Amino acid sequence: MLKTHYCGDLRASDVGQSVTLAGWVHRRRDHGGLIFLDLRDSRGLVQVVVNPDAVEAHAVASEARNEYVLRIEGRVERRREGSENPKLATGEIEVIAASAEILNAAKTPPFYINEDTEIGDAQRLQYRYLDLRRESMHDKIVLRAKITQKMRSFLTDRRFIEIETPILANPTPEGSRDYLVPSRVHPGNFYALPQSPQQFKQLLMVAGFERYFQMARCFRDEDLRADRQPEFTQLDLEMSFVEQEDILRLIEEMYIEIGRDIRPDLNIPAPFPRMTYEEAMRRYGSDKPDIRYGLELVDLTNAVRGTEFVVFKSAVESHGAIEGINVPGGASFSRKEIDALTESVKTYGAKGLVSIGFMAEPGAATEEEIRSPVLKHIGLDMARSLGNIAGSKSGDLLLIVAGVGGRPAKEAGSLGRVKPSLDALRRTLADKLQLADANTLQFLWIVEFPMFEWSDEDERFYSVTHPFTAPIDSDRGFPEDPGAAHSKSHDLVCNGQELGGGSIRIHSREMQQAVFRALNLTEQETKERFSHMLEAFEYGAPPHGGIAMGLDRAVSMFTQDPDLREVIAFPKTKSASDPMTGAPLPVDPAQLDELGLQRARNER
Repeated sequence: MLKTHYCGDLRASDVGQSVTLAGWVHRRRDHGGLIFLDLRDSRGLVQVVVNPDAVEAHAVASEARNEYVLRIEGRVERRREGSENPKLATGEIEVIAASAEILNAAKTPPFYINEDTEIGDAQRLQYRYLDLRRESMHDKIVLRAKITQKMRSFLTDRRFIEIETPILANPTPEGSRDYLVPSRVHPGNFYALPQSPQQFKQLLMVAGFERYFQMARCFRDEDLRADRQPEFTQLDLEMSFVEQEDILRLIEEMYIEIGRDIRPDLNIPAPFPRMTYEEAMRRYGSDKPDIRYGLELVDLTNAVRGTEFVVFKSAVESHGAIEGINVPGGASFSRKEIDALTESVKTYGAKGLVSIGFMAEPGAATEEEIRSPVLKHIGLDMARSLGNIAGSKSGDLLLIVAGVGGRPAKEAGSLGRVKPSLDALRRTLADKLQLADANTLQFLWIVEFPMFEWSDEDERFYSVTHPFTAPIDSDRGFPEDPGAAHSKSHDLVCNGQELGGGSIRIHSREMQQAVFRALNLTEQETKERFSHMLEAFEYGAPPHGGIAMGLDRAVSMFTQDPDLREVIAFPKTKSASDPMTGAPLPVDPAQLDELGLQRARNER
């Protein structure tokens, strides 16, 4: 080793020791002869004092600049009384340099490493190796490693076995777009990078391992945003001979333990509440609601039947929906503030926002005590009635979204524009009114998702989760009415973000084939893509289930960063590119010829 100690590990107990340190110059201060260097390594930093008497060391310190890599030999001394730095773990001591050498010089960085200043995303990603040197970023990656270690030890202690599954796999017909990898030895054929190890972990249950997990690398070729990356890591696990309750309890215990050990300053209410998908959509308009605050949705559709107000009337007549949110104290919002809220819901498909402000209790409010641009259209009695139904009080504001429907048989589609708009409005209001406790991690289980969703465009059903999810035993919706079927599924949500999901799986060939038929997969498609699984189910497949938890999102939750790129060492941009390496890049045409890509395309 080029060092005997790490900079950040030195303490008062080391006073008098001779040490050799190696690291980066974090900060340099020249006091007219006496030079102070803050030397930094992966464990922290320590102050180094270079006296003019140490001629060679002083010459090196005079030449050194920020981010130079130095090796220093010296003696640990206690700092002079009154000069201690309580903000540093090494703040009681300093190292008096006896000798020093420059291991590598450094150009002036494009941004400050020793200061937490605002830096453009493009520049941060282009120089990610420098961005990661910054203390805040370094600490996040270290915390990620600690969380990963906790997950591994938690599951290993419970007799789970860590097993790797293939990266080169078969393409899947459901879910997001696959990243495809051409095969040189099988021209015209492709592997797919796994969106998840779903089939392999189920086959491991058939293989008799009973408790499996891995930190799985997964890939999805989809449009990106702050909480999504094209490649990501998930804690993937599967268990045999379990019921849904066993899986939920295990994950709950794991997150409570991680929170206690990693972020004891955060409040994690336990046990985690549970809510069906239908209840979550009804109350919050989302399958991943933030329940740290209220602002629940109120269905006003029946209350406005018979009105001549064209916005409500057209929604009712087209089998649409009229729903609202009561905002405590919102009657004080200015017209400008309400207009801004109106524009925000329009981005989610809403045509507009109806507002009714109550300056008195709704049941007794006069026309002068109700502020609404639509009061003359709906009348005083209806305004009062809507306020009473929504639970409005004096000083509250009722905000309403009306959505027209499509065909009567597809009434769920009419809610498609109303629910997302009110969900977004709810989140905007919570931020505006600071309703959410930032120090609370409010976990929530969402269960019993629909098994299928109908696509008007394709005129077929698609799996809501994936085609290996088992239906609820007592649910008569499958296979008679796939659109009414519910599954033994479970998603874990925290503060309005989905952390992961899973289910009890199908373990019989007959049931699996019935699901494939509901998805309109032909026998040929089923045989080509899933014959291995169907055959495996005939050799004593045990009842099993599991869950996949996004590691990136879990770390982001504990660091309280909304952008996943903050907790990934080398992330991609929102256009799925890497400014540092230039990926993706064109390849030599000779490589394409070798893979037979152009030839395969022509043959097709």
